[in-house]
Amino acid sequence: MNSNAAQKIDTDLQSEQGTNQYLTFCLAGEEYGINILKVQEIRGWSDVTPMPNTPESILGVINLRGTVVPIIELRRHFGLPEASRGPTTVIIVIKAEDDKGNQRTMGMVVDAVSEVHNITATDIQPAPQIGDAANRPAVSGLATMQERMIIILNVDELMINGVLGLGEEDAAA
Repeated sequence: MNSNAAQKIDTDLQSEQGTNQYLTFCLAGEEYGINILKVQEIRGWSDVTPMPNTPESILGVINLRGTVVPIIELRRHFGLPEASRGPTTVIIVIKAEDDKGNQRTMGMVVDAVSEVHNITATDIQPAPQIGDAANRPAVSGLATMQERMIIILNVDELMINGVLGLGEEDAAA
């Protein structure tokens, strides 16, 4: 069975059960979650090649089996304090998709990967409206799992519109 067929079965099962699986990770002591179907792979930290004239939150690029992948420093993007990279620092490689279905492979540097949680849509509460935060559309909501708050991120909104700053017309290019 190829990976697309396995992903389709996984998606169908999640829809039937009313749950989605979220990969959770730590960033500055907080726990974040992204839909696991967006995750391509998890890589240990490795140096990146810096690129000139890129947004501040883009560290540079890596070569991933012949594909040039931009690497985003989420701490910078969210305005969190910088931290040294340790043995648990990883790059989560994801597939972000724009409104037209165009996909881009990108990497996110995070402090550590936690675990995978099954979370139902009813367990996700809307994010509070606080100020005029630029990243608000990237936060899908908040879920509580075993007394811990998990900030659920919309990877597509975060990467395509937030980090890259691409509008609908630009994302297709």
